[in-house]
Amino acid sequence: MSLEVGDFRYCTAWAAACDPRFVTAASDAVAGIVLSRLAKSYGTVHAVRGVDLVIAPGETVALLGPNGAGKTTTIEMMLGLTRPDRGTVSIFGVPPAAARQAGWFGAMLQTGSPLDHLRVREIVTLMASYYPHPLPVAEVLRLTGADQFAGQWTTRLSGGQVQRVRFAAAIVGDPDLLLLDEPTAGLDVEGRRDFWQAMRAMTEHGKTVLFATHYLEEADAYADRIVLLARGQIVADGPATEIKAQVGSRTIRATLPEAAVAALGALPGVRSAERHGDAVVLTCTDADAALPALLAAFPAVRDIEVAGGSLEEAFLELTADETTGPGDAPGAMGVTG
Repeated sequence: MSLEVGDFRYCTAWAAACDPRFVTAASDAVAGIVLSRLAKSYGTVHAVRGVDLVIAPGETVALLGPNGAGKTTTIEMMLGLTRPDRGTVSIFGVPPAAARQAGWFGAMLQTGSPLDHLRVREIVTLMASYYPHPLPVAEVLRLTGADQFAGQWTTRLSGGQVQRVRFAAAIVGDPDLLLLDEPTAGLDVEGRRDFWQAMRAMTEHGKTVLFATHYLEEADAYADRIVLLARGQIVADGPATEIKAQVGSRTIRATLPEAAVAALGALPGVRSAERHGDAVVLTCTDADAALPALLAAFPAVRDIEVAGGSLEEAFLELTADETTGPGDAPGAMGVTG
C-alpha cells in the first residue's frame, strides 16, 4: 500500500512499517506524551506557538479551541504527519516515527475515506493484520457498532457509518494511545452515545486518549482534563471544574415575587440581577457573599439553586481575543483546526 494523505491508505502504510524487532509495550515506558516548545507556521500564519504539554499514561485529555486555534496541527505533529518548525514531540519516550513503527498509537482524523472495493469487515481485518497483537475483529466491529453493516461495501456507507469504520480502524491494533480529531462529527445522538460507551471500555484498560472536539459537553463529561488552545497557545489546562472556575461567575436562581431588581443587584457579590416572572436570576462574582446577603435581606426567598459557570462560558471568555481570521493553516491532512 502506498502512503496517500487524506485516505485510509496512510494507516496501512504506517502499520506495514511495523517491525517486531522494534515492538515493545508502550506501557513499559515511564514517560507519557511530552510536547516541548512546539511551534509551526505556514507562511505568515502562526498555527502553533510554543506549546508545552505533558499527558500522563492513562489520561483522557480533551483538546478544545475555536476553529484555527491549532488543534489539528498539534495532533498532526504528534502523529508525525507534520514536522514542527521548532520544539519536540515525545510519545512514551520516543519520537512519533518510532512510536508509529511500534504500533503504539491509533488515529482517527477528520478527513479520509475507506479504501474502495472492500467491505467493512475486510478493511478492519486488513488493518488488524499489520499489528503484532490486534484485538479480535469481531469484538472491534461489535464495540464500534460496525457489526451492523460489516458486509457492506465501503462506497455505500453513510457519513455516520464511515465514522464508525474510522474508529474501528483506529482501535483494532490495540494501541496504547488514541489520537482522535472530531471523532463524533457526523454521528447522531445515539451514535455519539455509543461512541463514548466504547471509549469508556477502552480507557478502563489504561489507554491514553487525546481528542479534539467542538462538542463542549463531551469534553465536560468524558475528559479527565481539558487543554484549551487559542491563537496557537495553551490558555487553560486542568480539570473541567477548574476551567469553569476560571470564569469567576456563579448563578443564583430563586423564587422571590416582590423584590425589586435594583435591590437584588445591589447585594454584595452580585454582578447583575434579572427577573422572569416570580423567579429571579443573580449573576454573581462572589456567590459565597451573595447567598447569605440574599437570605438576610429577603427572608421569603425560596427554591434557591446555585450553579457554577458552564464550560461554554469559560470557553468564550478564555478565547475572547481570538481573531476572526484563520489562525491555523492547512496541515498535512488539508484541514484546519
